[in-house]
Formats: sequence, structure tokens, C-alpha cells
Amino acid sequence: QVQLVESGGGLVQAGGSLRLSCAASGGTFSSYFMGWFRQAPGKEREFVAVINLSGTRRDYSDSVKGRFTISRDNAKNAVYLQMNSLKPEDTAVYYCGADLATRRLTLRRQVYEYDYWGQGTQVTVSS
Repeated sequence: QVQLVESGGGLVQAGGSLRLSCAASGGTFSSYFMGWFRQAPGKEREFVAVINLSGTRRDYSDSVKGRFTISRDNAKNAVYLQMNSLKPEDTAVYYCGADLATRRLTLRRQVYEYDYWGQGTQVTVSS
């Protein structure tokens, strides 16, 4: 059983930056692909970014590519999301998810494919 706790959300003006963190415990962190997702009011949870076990491969949604950067520190059991040039449409609750790799190389983007989730952290971008 893996526990995930997100932090770092808050209120920021458009064009600003935030860095989200997700701390993992209770499992072998280096066995999991780690992803960030977000959910705006009235919308479904959507994929934002994912990173492989070693941190050498990443995938991003088109809406955040070039503005957000996902990274991980396996020694600290943590994954991060650096968000720059924030826009009002980035406003959402941001969740980190853990996807057990099990000899697989494919980075996945679907909510149902992730095994564990954190409770989320609110990001609000004002115009």
C-alpha cells in the first residue's frame, strides 16, 4: 500500500509559478511510474504529466508542454511538478498518482491505470 501526500498548491497570479510536491510512503517508490493529474470544477480528472522510474523519460499533455516540468527524487521518495507561466485555465485540484511499472516501459495517461492517489492540492490562478 502506497500513501501519497501532495503539497505546494496555492493562489498565484497569471504568469506566475508554483512547485508542487508529492511525498510517497509505504511502498517501493522506485517501482512506480509517477504521474500528475488535475481536476477542475465540473470536469473529469485529466492527465498532466508522467515520469518513468529513473526520471529519464517524461510525457506531458499538450496544454502544459513547455510550461510544466515533472521530476522525481527516488532517494527522497518524492515527485515534483514545476509549473511556470501559469494561466487561469490551469486552476484545478492537482493529484499525484502511482502506476506500478512491472517490467513495462510505456508511460500511461489514463486515470484508471493508476494504482494509488493522493488527496490533492488546490491550485488557483487569478487573471
